[in-house]
Amino acid sequence: MISNRERFKAIARFQLVGELSMPTFLNDFWPETLTQWVNNGAPKQLPDSTYRGNYFGFDHWRMMRELISGLTQVPYRINGFETYIAVPPIVPIFELKVLGRDEGTLTIVNPAGQTAKVFKTSQKMPMYLSHPVKDWETWKQYKKRLKPNAPGRWPDDWDGYVEKMNNRDFPIGLQVGGFFGFLREWMGLEKVSYAFYDDPGLIEDMMDTILNLEIEVIKRTVKEVKVDWAWFWEDMAYKSGPLVSPDMFRKFMMPRYRHITDLLHQNGVDIIFVDSDGNLTKLIPLWLECGVNGFWPLEVAAGNDAVALRKEYGQEAILAGNIDKLALLKGKRAIREEVFSKLPFLLKSGGYFPSIDHLVPPDITLENYQYFINTVREAAGLEKLSF
Repeated sequence: MISNRERFKAIARFQLVGELSMPTFLNDFWPETLTQWVNNGAPKQLPDSTYRGNYFGFDHWRMMRELISGLTQVPYRINGFETYIAVPPIVPIFELKVLGRDEGTLTIVNPAGQTAKVFKTSQKMPMYLSHPVKDWETWKQYKKRLKPNAPGRWPDDWDGYVEKMNNRDFPIGLQVGGFFGFLREWMGLEKVSYAFYDDPGLIEDMMDTILNLEIEVIKRTVKEVKVDWAWFWEDMAYKSGPLVSPDMFRKFMMPRYRHITDLLHQNGVDIIFVDSDGNLTKLIPLWLECGVNGFWPLEVAAGNDAVALRKEYGQEAILAGNIDKLALLKGKRAIREEVFSKLPFLLKSGGYFPSIDHLVPPDITLENYQYFINTVREAAGLEKLSF
């Protein structure tokens, strides 16, 4: 029987077609979604990822989150406020400070160093009030937190960690950063967008610092851990297209992407995803040119079409996601139409991992999500699960 790990690699490399693999890593949920489902009668163990994976028939993928090299979603509960905070790969993180509160929001300096207003028991995007990097001087202070061998960046028991990672039958992934997403987190979208033109030297220094960190993390990790795939995080597009021009991408990002993907390829890692919201139409050919070959979540509302992308790029592109979350709000007929308009073709073509086109929001009912799971299984020729 083929292992989870071998099935993952065979699908991603187009060696195994028609096979369904729905990974836990890509089929994820807002925490409040799971809380709401449990409150409405779902199994109380559902928030546990292992239980949830078995419950929905997911395959387990593992990101090596113990290595602080990428964006980490850190859960926080602060004075009754529950939130997830996206923390770039800084060591040490900032001390969390509460600056103020009202009935529905909390104003904090978060562990990423951003001043933000977060919403009580809701996964709405925070309202960012300021960012830690404002100019060269604040950048010089911030970059001290990006040293590759800073205490706390690596697991204390490295040998034990390596042994644990290598003794598994599921795919292991390594976060390898991002050259726009991190800068946006550090400076804010408007300020970083101007800096590409007004202070390109600052942009270059920030990107080189990321590159140095990621190269050192990759070198040490792949030397001992059998890494199966890698993951960039960018979020560098919006509904209509990229947040950075193709020319700027080529000038600032492409050489640095290639440095990382070349190192990964030299060490046998040829499955390299990028996670970016928004319309990726103009970015996908640039990423492919850089050696990045996997794309998620392919948001439908932003105009991404996995069927069209497969027809255009063939086996150059590994695709994941692209099941419209809005269909799961509309009911069973819409779910069925969405799934059967895409999955039979995509599964037959290979190189595709199904998921909805981002995290499952709380306005999707458990009943509709269960129906979605079984409709996917039906499209793949598998038995339905009994929930």
